[in-house]
Order: sequence, then structure tokens, then C-alpha cells
Amino acid sequence: MKNILVLCTGNSCRSQIAHGYLQHFAGNAARIYSAGIETHGVNPKAIQVMAEDHIDISHHTSNNVNEYTSIPFDAVITVCDNANEACPYFPGEVKRFHNNFPDPAKATGTAEEVLAEFRQVRDLIKVYSLNFVNSFINQSNERK
Repeated sequence: MKNILVLCTGNSCRSQIAHGYLQHFAGNAARIYSAGIETHGVNPKAIQVMAEDHIDISHHTSNNVNEYTSIPFDAVITVCDNANEACPYFPGEVKRFHNNFPDPAKATGTAEEVLAEFRQVRDLIKVYSLNFVNSFINQSNERK
């Protein structure tokens, strides 16, 4: 079973959404963790837009990357440029992946416009997560 870490700045939106989708798509083939360089708490709008897609992340917590230094990760996915630049060193053969998703927490406008931005980012992360599971987790398991 692979250990996968999703890393973002505050572990509140993008990494939480990715955590939810990666766990959903990977099932029992991987243990998914998410963390931030800082911890900002799980954003209620991230919980809301994931629930709209029938994935419950309401039990997730916002964790600091330093909490996971003892876990042997197979892959670290950074979902924002800040986390990519500040990503700590992980020993071993850790594969690093990076995709800079827009930060929906910075969206402005009406409540519906802000939610629309959360949904758009959610959908981008959903596609990325499915592709990641199919290419990194499922293909690796098929080779064994």
C-alpha cells in the first residue's frame, strides 16, 4: 500500500479536496494524508462543494507537514506553488508531483460567485486526482 501526502499552504481547501478525491479513487490501494506548511482549518466551502459530489471531508483536520516526518511517503503532491517551494525534504525514494491549482479561498464576489470558484477548482482537482490514481497508484500495483 502506498503512502501519499498532499501538501498545500494552509491545508484548508485544495489539499483537503485532493485528499478526499484521492482516497475515493484509490480506495484501499493507498493511504492518503494531507498537510500544510501552516494550518488554517478546513474551509467550510470546501466541505460543502465536496458534499455536493457525495464525498464527505467534514471529519478531516488541518495538519502541519511536520506531523508526518516519520511516515515513509511514496509520493508527495504539492497543489500550490508556495507549498512546492517550501516543501521539506522527505528521505527515501519519494516521487514529487506538482500542480498549481487556483486558490478558491481567494475568490471574491457574491456568495454564489465564490461557490462557483470552489466548484471549478474542485472539478480540476477531481480530474487530476483520478488521473494520478490511474497512472501512479493503479499502474504501480499492476506491475507487482
